[in-house]
Amino acid sequence: MIGMTFSHVSKASLRCKRRASLQSFAPLRRFHSLPNSPRFFLYNTVLARKATQQPAVSCQRGAFHESQPLIPPQKPPSAAEIPLYQPPITGLISYFPRSWIPYAELIRLDKPAGTYYLFFPCLFSTLLAASYTHAPLLAVVETSALFFTGALIMRGAGCTINDLWDRNLDPLVSRTKLRPIARRAVTPFQALTFTGFQLLVGLGLLLQFPTSCLYYGIPSLLLVATYPLAKRVTHYPQFVLGLAFSWGAFMGFPALGVDLLSDPPALKAVAALYASCVSWTVLYDMIYAHMDIKDDAKVGIKSIALRHEKETRAVLSGLAVAQTGLLAAAGMASGAGPVFFVGGCGSAAATLGLMISKVRLKEVGNCWWWFKYGAWFTGGGISAGLFAEYLAQGNQRGDEVAVPPSAWRAFVLDNRS
Repeated sequence: MIGMTFSHVSKASLRCKRRASLQSFAPLRRFHSLPNSPRFFLYNTVLARKATQQPAVSCQRGAFHESQPLIPPQKPPSAAEIPLYQPPITGLISYFPRSWIPYAELIRLDKPAGTYYLFFPCLFSTLLAASYTHAPLLAVVETSALFFTGALIMRGAGCTINDLWDRNLDPLVSRTKLRPIARRAVTPFQALTFTGFQLLVGLGLLLQFPTSCLYYGIPSLLLVATYPLAKRVTHYPQFVLGLAFSWGAFMGFPALGVDLLSDPPALKAVAALYASCVSWTVLYDMIYAHMDIKDDAKVGIKSIALRHEKETRAVLSGLAVAQTGLLAAAGMASGAGPVFFVGGCGSAAATLGLMISKVRLKEVGNCWWWFKYGAWFTGGGISAGLFAEYLAQGNQRGDEVAVPPSAWRAFVLDNRS
């Protein structure tokens, strides 16, 4: 019977429990040395039963240390408790055939904010170059439309490449575990084939520009491919993303026939604009990174949000100052007037200051809202200032229609050779 009672606890645990309970059983303590006594049997029986009902006691350095009671193992979640993928029932891609939806989600067609962020540096450069070269309005519109199409294609290719690299990490992050590759709706081979198709389409669009744009555009692919690796080795992958997303700042001037290598003022303006866009990218992507900060810490993904979590607003403020100052430097190098500095630089400072002061970094939904609409607040304000400057310079010259669009288009096409 004693052996059956002792089977509930180990001898070592029972020995420590016996010591801890001696004072509770003072009347029985005098029988402690009488192993054949019935009271000794009663003492051990009661003590063993009490040991199965109370937290276990362990002895450490001569003191009695009470640990937490054992918690019974939890049942694994049932299939009903695991979130399942549901096809979209609203929005653009909800009208697509069912077999197209994974590919539309793969290029984030339902989340176009990234496309806008990739397009705005191209638009900034085009509008700045338009004022610099006195390009006709139709040429500016055509060039901007080509850049937007290219941003849509290349952003999709970049997202596909990113998901290929992260196919083993995305299932571990709550926000990304239902992405097409992570949920196995698209295989890696299919995604790789789809990437090749997108790159071919992007190359076809790039060939619509002067030949010099080809030389400026292709190197950006290296940055697009290496960004997913950066977040595994450095806390500043947002800087690498900024180098890739801001590359369009180099493209507007060559697209309108300006040879950057033989035009020092234009080259200075482009360099300052590129640095300004990099600062902007790091700023908004730092806010974006706060949405995944807990999951990133668990799975080992690095980000500037993790590295500077306690001083995020100070870092954001520094980036905003750099972005606005470098944007002003680009305007000075290109000979921009007061309309640009008031409209473009002023709106950038105001919108970035508003976002930094209002964003709630601990709330995922609020970070997403500011990331989503910040593209229009800041990017739209800068674009409006640049376009107003372009119109103001045209009115001052009185030659806004002096160069016919067809003649300008012929000039740009001639530069392909």
